[in-house]
Amino acid sequence: MNQFSEPEIRQVQANGLTFCVESRGHPDGEAVLFVMGLAAQMTLWPEALLDAYVQAGYRVIRFDNRDIGLSSQLTDRLEGHPLAVMARHRLGLPVQGPYTLQDMAVDVRSLLDALAIERAHLVGVSMGGMISQLVAARWPERVGSVTLMMTSTNSPRLPMPHPKLIWKLAGVGAKGHDEASVVKRSLTFWKAIQSPGYPPQEQVVKERLVSNYRRSYHPAGILRQTRAILATGSLSAFTRQIRVPTAIIHGNRDPLVRPVAATQLKYLIPHARLEMIEGLGHDLPEPLLADFARIGLELASQG
Repeated sequence: MNQFSEPEIRQVQANGLTFCVESRGHPDGEAVLFVMGLAAQMTLWPEALLDAYVQAGYRVIRFDNRDIGLSSQLTDRLEGHPLAVMARHRLGLPVQGPYTLQDMAVDVRSLLDALAIERAHLVGVSMGGMISQLVAARWPERVGSVTLMMTSTNSPRLPMPHPKLIWKLAGVGAKGHDEASVVKRSLTFWKAIQSPGYPPQEQVVKERLVSNYRRSYHPAGILRQTRAILATGSLSAFTRQIRVPTAIIHGNRDPLVRPVAATQLKYLIPHARLEMIEGLGHDLPEPLLADFARIGLELASQG
């Protein structure tokens, strides 16, 4: 008899919103919650990475953040030109938004409550790593360990993304919302951030983009998530409060979240384990999934 449960997807009410949540693995195992990044549905977590945790005996959970995928979609309108708002963030000036990463951190804590999970290991990538920092700092009793992948403190003092990515992040010039237009635009973006040392097959990336488009396409939510990052400002004051076992995984070829961001995280979290990976960009390449899982599982065993 298989001791592991098959993936189960359901809608969960938490923090006044509805979240699409998938659970798999041993139902009585320690929980590992995977927190995705900006503009990304939970389906971007590679199956092989999730299953590595399942095989190690964990209860594995992933979910769509608010405003993406099959979770609640908000309707708030945004004020101000995206580039002007980015400039305010870079200057350390206040930015207004419908919600912030602090609210998204409450989403995570509330999800744990709704799922009756007292304590979980967190694995956060990019924006999900920012959210995970806040959860680990604010509610350490709920966190066994935290794996921070290709993320930062969101400090305006950090180097900006590569210039050619700024316009894409701001959504400037995006035209066409049909499947072909969106997939073409998304493919160009993924090519710009993918790992030079581990380039994926273009057809594989394209098939994933098509699948995600057909599952859900909500560009207004992506803009609100972007605004949430800018409206939150630096996380440094919270990051330095993290005491739970921590691993930092970053690529030395990341054009979006520059490698110095990982160095700053290590400075603020001295007990953290830093893994700077040669040839890794801002994606989750298949050849490195076993390494990602090994680092995360070694960390979880400490928490």
